[in-house]
Amino acid sequence: MNQAPTPPTLYIEGPAFWTPTLPGWEAARAAFRGEGTLADPPAKRPSPQVLAPAERRRAPDTVALALEVAAAALAGSGRNAADVPCVFTSAHGDLSINDYMCSTLASDPKMLSPTKFHNSVHNAAVGYWTIGTGCMAASNAVSAYEHSFASGLLEAAVQCACDQEPVLLVGYDAPTVGALTSVTDSRGLLALALVIASEPTERTVAALDWSLAGSENNDNATPPHSEAAKSLAEINPMAQALPLFESLAHIDNGNGSAPIDLPLSPTLSLRLQLRPHSRG
Repeated sequence: MNQAPTPPTLYIEGPAFWTPTLPGWEAARAAFRGEGTLADPPAKRPSPQVLAPAERRRAPDTVALALEVAAAALAGSGRNAADVPCVFTSAHGDLSINDYMCSTLASDPKMLSPTKFHNSVHNAAVGYWTIGTGCMAASNAVSAYEHSFASGLLEAAVQCACDQEPVLLVGYDAPTVGALTSVTDSRGLLALALVIASEPTERTVAALDWSLAGSENNDNATPPHSEAAKSLAEINPMAQALPLFESLAHIDNGNGSAPIDLPLSPTLSLRLQLRPHSRG
Protein backbone atom coordinates (compact mmCIF):
# COMPACT_ATOMS: atom_id res chain seq x y z
CA MET A 1 0.00 0.00 0.00
CA ASN A 2 1.38 3.40 -0.96
CA GLN A 3 1.93 5.83 1.86
CA ALA A 4 -0.21 8.97 1.73
CA PRO A 5 1.77 12.06 0.70
CA THR A 6 2.79 14.49 3.42
CA PRO A 7 0.65 17.64 3.34
CA PRO A 8 2.63 20.72 2.32
CA THR A 9 3.92 23.17 4.91
CA LEU A 10 1.67 26.21 5.23
CA TYR A 11 2.30 29.61 6.79
CA ILE A 12 0.35 31.55 9.40
CA GLU A 13 -0.19 35.31 9.26
CA GLY A 14 -2.12 37.81 11.35
CA PRO A 15 -3.26 35.86 14.44
CA ALA A 16 -6.23 37.63 16.05
CA PHE A 17 -8.01 36.94 19.33
CA TRP A 18 -10.88 38.43 21.33
CA THR A 19 -12.59 37.56 24.59
CA PRO A 20 -13.73 40.09 27.22
CA THR A 21 -10.80 39.33 29.52
CA LEU A 22 -8.23 39.31 26.67
CA PRO A 23 -9.59 41.82 24.15
CA GLY A 24 -7.06 41.56 21.34
CA TRP A 25 -4.10 39.45 20.25
CA GLU A 26 -1.49 41.60 21.98
CA ALA A 27 -3.28 41.17 25.32
CA ALA A 28 -3.76 37.44 24.75
CA ARG A 29 -0.19 36.93 23.57
CA ALA A 30 1.22 38.63 26.66
CA ALA A 31 -1.05 36.66 29.00
CA PHE A 32 -0.24 33.33 27.33
CA ARG A 33 3.47 34.13 27.81
CA GLY A 34 2.93 34.94 31.48
CA GLU A 35 3.72 38.61 30.83
CA GLY A 36 0.22 40.08 31.15
CA THR A 37 -2.99 39.73 33.13
CA LEU A 38 -6.66 39.39 32.36
CA ALA A 39 -8.59 42.62 31.79
CA ASP A 40 -10.53 43.79 34.84
CA PRO A 41 -13.21 44.89 34.29
CA PRO A 42 -13.79 42.79 31.16
CA ALA A 43 -14.13 44.66 27.87
CA LYS A 44 -17.47 45.32 26.27
CA ARG A 45 -18.26 43.59 22.99
CA PRO A 46 -16.37 44.98 20.00
CA SER A 47 -17.89 47.24 17.37
CA PRO A 48 -16.51 46.08 14.00
CA GLN A 49 -15.86 49.03 11.73
CA VAL A 50 -16.26 46.94 8.60
CA LEU A 51 -20.03 47.35 9.04
CA ALA A 52 -22.07 50.49 8.48
CA PRO A 53 -23.37 52.06 11.74
CA ALA A 54 -26.92 50.74 11.31
CA GLU A 55 -25.64 47.22 10.66
CA ARG A 56 -23.29 47.41 13.66
CA ARG A 57 -26.25 48.22 15.91
CA ARG A 58 -28.38 45.31 14.75
CA ALA A 59 -25.59 42.71 14.45
CA PRO A 60 -25.67 40.06 17.19
CA ASP A 61 -22.68 39.27 19.39
CA THR A 62 -21.58 36.39 17.18
CA VAL A 63 -21.32 38.65 14.14
CA ALA A 64 -19.59 41.44 16.07
CA LEU A 65 -16.97 39.05 17.43
CA ALA A 66 -16.36 37.25 14.15
CA LEU A 67 -15.93 40.44 12.15
CA GLU A 68 -13.69 42.03 14.78
CA VAL A 69 -11.12 39.22 14.62
CA ALA A 70 -11.52 38.76 10.86
CA ALA A 71 -10.61 42.40 10.27
CA ALA A 72 -7.69 42.19 12.71
CA ALA A 73 -6.31 39.07 11.00
CA LEU A 74 -6.50 40.65 7.54
CA ALA A 75 -4.84 43.82 8.85
CA GLY A 76 -2.05 41.72 10.38
CA SER A 77 -1.55 39.81 7.14
CA GLY A 78 -1.44 42.98 5.05
CA ARG A 79 -3.84 41.44 2.54
CA ASN A 80 -6.93 42.90 0.89
CA ALA A 81 -10.06 41.46 2.52
CA ALA A 82 -11.97 41.63 -0.75
CA ASP A 83 -9.57 39.13 -2.36
CA VAL A 84 -9.15 36.47 0.33
CA PRO A 85 -11.38 33.35 0.50
CA CYS A 86 -12.67 32.63 3.99
CA VAL A 87 -13.82 29.85 6.29
CA PHE A 88 -15.98 30.80 9.28
CA THR A 89 -16.53 28.12 11.92
CA SER A 90 -18.89 27.97 14.89
CA ALA A 91 -20.31 25.08 16.92
CA HIS A 92 -23.93 25.97 16.18
CA GLY A 93 -24.04 29.61 15.08
CA ASP A 94 -26.06 31.88 17.35
CA LEU A 95 -27.93 29.61 19.75
CA SER A 96 -29.36 32.49 21.79
CA ILE A 97 -31.18 33.75 18.70
CA ASN A 98 -32.34 30.24 17.89
CA ASP A 99 -33.64 29.88 21.44
CA TYR A 100 -35.57 33.13 20.98
CA MET A 101 -37.01 31.89 17.67
CA CYS A 102 -38.12 28.55 19.08
CA SER A 103 -39.70 30.21 22.13
CA THR A 104 -41.48 32.81 20.02
CA LEU A 105 -42.75 30.29 17.50
CA ALA A 106 -44.13 28.20 20.35
CA SER A 107 -45.80 31.11 22.15
CA ASP A 108 -46.66 33.88 19.65
CA PRO A 109 -45.45 33.19 16.09
CA LYS A 110 -46.72 36.51 14.72
CA MET A 111 -44.23 38.36 16.94
CA LEU A 112 -41.19 36.75 15.36
CA SER A 113 -38.63 39.43 14.48
CA PRO A 114 -37.49 39.46 10.82
CA THR A 115 -34.11 40.79 11.95
CA LYS A 116 -33.69 37.94 14.44
CA PHE A 117 -34.64 35.46 11.73
CA HIS A 118 -32.13 37.08 9.38
CA ASN A 119 -29.38 36.58 11.98
CA SER A 120 -30.33 33.01 12.90
CA VAL A 121 -28.76 31.26 9.91
CA HIS A 122 -25.38 29.63 10.45
CA ASN A 123 -23.67 31.65 7.72
CA ALA A 124 -24.89 35.04 9.05
CA ALA A 125 -21.41 36.13 10.17
CA VAL A 126 -19.66 35.24 6.92
CA GLY A 127 -22.51 36.89 5.02
CA TYR A 128 -21.99 40.14 6.91
CA TRP A 129 -18.24 39.86 6.28
CA THR A 130 -18.47 39.36 2.52
CA ILE A 131 -21.04 42.18 2.17
CA GLY A 132 -19.07 44.57 4.38
CA THR A 133 -15.74 43.95 2.64
CA GLY A 134 -17.05 43.42 -0.89
CA CYS A 135 -15.41 39.98 -0.92
CA MET A 136 -16.39 37.94 -3.96
CA ALA A 137 -13.99 35.05 -3.21
CA ALA A 138 -15.23 31.67 -1.95
CA SER A 139 -16.73 31.61 1.54
CA ASN A 140 -17.65 28.63 3.72
CA ALA A 141 -19.49 28.26 7.03
CA VAL A 142 -18.48 25.13 8.98
CA SER A 143 -20.10 23.50 12.00
CA ALA A 144 -18.85 20.37 13.81
CA TYR A 145 -20.06 20.72 17.40
CA GLU A 146 -17.13 20.61 19.88
CA HIS A 147 -14.69 19.89 17.03
CA SER A 148 -15.63 22.96 15.02
CA PHE A 149 -12.31 24.81 15.23
CA ALA A 150 -10.29 21.77 14.15
CA SER A 151 -12.74 21.10 11.32
CA GLY A 152 -12.59 24.71 10.17
CA LEU A 153 -8.79 24.70 10.29
CA LEU A 154 -8.66 21.48 8.26
CA GLU A 155 -11.06 22.97 5.70
CA ALA A 156 -8.96 26.13 5.41
CA ALA A 157 -5.67 24.21 5.20
CA VAL A 158 -6.91 21.87 2.46
CA GLN A 159 -8.35 24.77 0.48
CA CYS A 160 -5.12 26.74 0.81
CA ALA A 161 -2.96 23.78 -0.20
CA CYS A 162 -5.12 22.87 -3.18
CA ASP A 163 -5.76 26.35 -4.54
CA GLN A 164 -2.36 27.83 -3.63
CA GLU A 165 -3.95 31.01 -2.31
CA PRO A 166 -4.33 32.42 1.20
CA VAL A 167 -7.44 31.61 3.24
CA LEU A 168 -8.89 33.50 6.20
CA LEU A 169 -10.04 31.26 9.08
CA VAL A 170 -12.43 32.73 11.68
CA GLY A 171 -13.76 30.84 14.72
CA TYR A 172 -16.37 32.24 17.10
CA ASP A 173 -18.99 31.23 19.64
CA ALA A 174 -21.17 33.03 22.20
CA PRO A 175 -23.14 31.98 25.30
CA THR A 176 -26.16 29.75 24.99
CA VAL A 177 -29.41 30.38 26.85
CA GLY A 178 -32.61 28.51 27.62
CA ALA A 179 -33.22 24.90 26.69
CA LEU A 180 -30.37 24.88 24.17
CA THR A 181 -27.80 24.98 26.98
CA SER A 182 -28.36 21.22 27.10
CA VAL A 183 -26.99 21.05 23.53
CA THR A 184 -23.88 23.19 23.98
CA ASP A 185 -22.66 24.52 27.31
CA SER A 186 -21.19 27.79 26.07
CA ARG A 187 -20.75 30.42 28.78
CA GLY A 188 -18.80 33.29 27.27
CA LEU A 189 -17.65 35.18 24.19
CA LEU A 190 -14.60 33.92 22.33
CA ALA A 191 -13.42 34.57 18.79
CA LEU A 192 -10.13 34.06 16.98
CA ALA A 193 -8.79 34.22 13.47
CA LEU A 194 -5.69 33.81 11.32
CA VAL A 195 -4.68 33.75 7.68
CA ILE A 196 -3.14 30.60 6.21
CA ALA A 197 -0.91 30.99 3.15
CA SER A 198 0.89 28.56 0.86
CA GLU A 199 4.05 30.68 0.65
CA PRO A 200 5.87 32.70 3.33
CA THR A 201 5.85 36.50 3.27
CA GLU A 202 7.28 39.26 5.42
CA ARG A 203 4.09 38.96 7.53
CA THR A 204 4.55 35.23 8.28
CA VAL A 205 4.64 34.49 12.01
CA ALA A 206 5.08 30.70 11.88
CA ALA A 207 5.37 27.72 9.56
CA LEU A 208 2.66 25.09 10.05
CA ASP A 209 3.11 21.37 9.45
CA TRP A 210 -0.15 19.44 9.61
CA SER A 211 -1.45 15.92 9.18
CA LEU A 212 -4.24 13.59 10.26
CA ALA A 213 -3.65 11.17 13.12
CA GLY A 214 -5.98 8.31 14.00
CA SER A 215 -6.45 6.29 17.16
CA GLU A 216 -8.97 3.81 18.55
CA ASN A 217 -9.90 6.15 21.38
CA ASN A 218 -9.07 9.76 20.66
CA ASP A 219 -9.06 11.40 24.08
CA ASN A 220 -5.60 12.95 23.91
CA ALA A 221 -6.43 16.52 22.97
CA THR A 222 -3.55 18.86 23.75
CA PRO A 223 -4.49 20.86 26.86
CA PRO A 224 -3.74 24.56 27.42
CA HIS A 225 -0.74 25.30 29.65
CA SER A 226 -0.78 28.94 30.76
CA GLU A 227 -3.01 30.08 33.60
CA ALA A 228 -4.66 32.59 31.24
CA ALA A 229 -5.55 29.91 28.71
CA LYS A 230 -6.72 27.51 31.42
CA SER A 231 -9.15 30.19 32.63
CA LEU A 232 -10.76 30.10 29.17
CA ALA A 233 -10.63 26.34 28.63
CA GLU A 234 -14.31 25.74 29.35
CA ILE A 235 -15.68 29.06 28.08
CA ASN A 236 -17.10 27.79 24.77
CA PRO A 237 -16.32 25.36 21.94
CA MET A 238 -13.72 27.68 20.34
CA ALA A 239 -11.51 27.02 23.36
CA GLN A 240 -10.30 24.03 21.32
CA ALA A 241 -8.01 26.53 19.55
CA LEU A 242 -6.20 27.65 22.72
CA PRO A 243 -3.16 25.31 22.43
CA LEU A 244 -2.48 26.59 18.90
CA PHE A 245 -2.70 30.23 19.93
CA GLU A 246 -0.55 29.59 23.00
CA SER A 247 2.10 28.15 20.69
CA LEU A 248 1.83 31.16 18.39
CA ALA A 249 2.42 33.40 21.42
CA HIS A 250 5.74 31.63 22.09
CA ILE A 251 6.94 31.04 18.54
CA ASP A 252 9.20 34.09 18.40
CA ASN A 253 11.49 32.64 21.06
CA GLY A 254 13.10 30.58 18.30
CA ASN A 255 11.67 27.22 19.32
CA GLY A 256 9.05 25.17 17.56
CA SER A 257 6.02 23.80 19.31
CA ALA A 258 5.47 20.31 20.59
CA PRO A 259 2.89 18.43 18.50
CA ILE A 260 -0.63 19.78 19.00
CA ASP A 261 -3.53 17.37 18.65
CA LEU A 262 -6.98 18.81 17.94
CA PRO A 263 -9.69 16.10 17.81
CA LEU A 264 -11.90 15.98 14.72
CA SER A 265 -13.91 12.96 15.89
CA PRO A 266 -13.62 10.24 18.54
CA THR A 267 -11.00 8.46 16.40
CA LEU A 268 -9.31 11.18 14.33
CA SER A 269 -7.20 14.24 15.17
CA LEU A 270 -5.65 17.11 13.29
CA ARG A 271 -1.99 17.09 14.32
CA LEU A 272 -0.15 20.39 14.12
CA GLN A 273 3.45 21.43 14.56
CA LEU A 274 4.55 25.06 14.48
CA ARG A 275 8.05 26.13 13.48
CA PRO A 276 9.63 29.58 13.50
CA HIS A 277 9.94 31.02 10.03
CA SER A 278 13.26 32.65 9.23
CA ARG A 279 12.90 35.80 7.15
CA GLY A 280 16.50 35.24 6.21
